[in-house]
Parts: sequence; C-alpha cells; structure tokens
Amino acid sequence: PQDRSIREPRMLDTLLTLFSTPFMQRSLIVAVLVGVSAPIMGTYLVQRRLALLGDGIGHVALTGVALGWLVGNAMNLTSSDALAVPGAVVASVVGAVLIEIVRERGRTSGDVALSLLFYGGIAGGVLLIGIAGGTTANLNGYLFGSIASVSWADVLLTALLAALILGVGLGLRPALFSLCHDIEFARASGLPVRMLTTLIAIVSALTVSTAMRVVGVLLVSAIMIVPVAIAQLVTASFRSTMALAAAMGTLLCLAGLVVSYFYPVSSGATIVVLAILLYAIVAFARPCILTLKDRCRRKNGGTKEHQTEGSSTAESAHL
Repeated sequence: PQDRSIREPRMLDTLLTLFSTPFMQRSLIVAVLVGVSAPIMGTYLVQRRLALLGDGIGHVALTGVALGWLVGNAMNLTSSDALAVPGAVVASVVGAVLIEIVRERGRTSGDVALSLLFYGGIAGGVLLIGIAGGTTANLNGYLFGSIASVSWADVLLTALLAALILGVGLGLRPALFSLCHDIEFARASGLPVRMLTTLIAIVSALTVSTAMRVVGVLLVSAIMIVPVAIAQLVTASFRSTMALAAAMGTLLCLAGLVVSYFYPVSSGATIVVLAILLYAIVAFARPCILTLKDRCRRKNGGTKEHQTEGSSTAESAHL
C-alpha cells in the first residue's frame, strides 16, 4: 500500500510533465488532428478499393519535400526545410490529380499508375535533395515521421488542412458515399462524378501531407487505412465505420506518442505497429464482439417492445 501511494504521485507528476512540455503540447495537438482526419478520407479510399493510393501520393510528397528544400536554399531562408511541408502539399496534390487523369483517360491501369508514383516519387526526392546540397539523412524525418520536431507553424498548417479534410469528408459524405459505393448510380443520379473523384484525390493528398510529420511518407497510408479496416470488422454501416475509425485513429496516435515519450522508439512506427496489433486482436475477438452486439441489440429491442406493450395496456385500461 505504501509503494502504491508513492507510485501514484510519481505517475501524476509524469503525466503533468508530459502535458506541460511545449513540444509535447504541439505533438499532442498534431496527433489528435491527424488521428481524426486521416481515417475520414481513408474510409472513402477503402470503399473505392484504392487503399494504396496514399502510399503512391506519399512517395510523390517526398519529391515535394526535397523541392521545398531546394527552393528554401535558393531563397537563402534561415531554415532550409521551411518550405518542405508546403512543397509536399503542392507535389502531392499534383500527383493525385495526375493519377486520376491517368486512371480515367489514359491506357495505363490504376496499379501501373501507382507504381509510377512509387518509383518516381522516391527517385525524385533523392535526386532533388542532392541538388539542394543535402543528403538522404535529411529526408529521414519525413520518411519515418518526426512528430516531436513540429513547430507552432506546423501545428497551424496541420489544423487548417485537417479542418478542410473534415469539412469535405463530412460535409459531402452523402455524395462521396454514392460515388464510392456505385459510380454508375452516382453518374445516373446527376452527380458531378469527375469533379468528385478529383476532389477525393486532392483531399487524400492533403491528408498525406497532414499525416506526414506523424508517421512519415512510408507509413502514411497505414494511419489512413488500418483504423478503417479495424472498424469494418465490427460495424455494419458506412457512417459507423467512419466514426469508429476516426476514434481509433485518434487513440492510436496518442498511444504511439505517449509510448515514444517514455521509450526511445519512433512514434510513427509505434503507431503503425499498435494499429496492426489492434487489428489482429479485433479480428481474433470478432465473433465474440458480434455476438455481444447482437445480444445487446436483442435486449434493447425486447425492452422497447416491452415498454410499447406496457404503454398500450395502460392506455387500454385507461380507456
């Protein structure tokens, strides 16, 4: 009992230190923003069977990072990587639009177009960072994530991008769901299919740019897709899948950040490993979870039915 009373104040002091440190405050804000917004767009990508699109865009974003370094050096900026994230945003948006054009109008299939993004993105990033006077070591923070190094300017940019992602992902949910579920039905309903598909690609590119500092461009697709895959195991509707995926994405990002605070491990890799472990646990326990949900549904249905019968009996007695 005495050891427990000593441990509790220490744990409380540790938590207070965790939330009072400026870099952890910035990291927590970014982790929450990414955890909520990334699975929102990931839900649409999974529905369209484009789960690997985030990986392709992420590799193109690496070229944008290197291009930002090159421009920053040319402008003699104090920090060489000041334009790295804006460069990633521009490059990823251009890449996403190009892949939609190739998929829609070109003769190249979607998987070949993604392969071109994979190879061209990495090669372009390495080439441009060399021209900028840097080395591939300068790209490590963007390849694998470096959430502890985010500045308040990064927090502001992440907040703006996350607000845009949530605005599109939630505000246009009926139209985007119709498009992702059945494109022919969406076209027959008069929806602007081409504009919506391009919009999904652009917002997915912004999502990659937003999540890049948390998990890195090599793992960015995981935080978009794995929470959705977990949610699909236990949900039955598109709305509930999106909501549960966003909640799980937030918890996973926070858990990975806290683990990396106490142990010298990469936060991005920790987040992805935790997500995959959670997927394995939920997949194993899925029959039990579904059985429990069914029992709760029946119990609630029986209770409502009993209440309805009771009210009807009371009304009859009253009459």
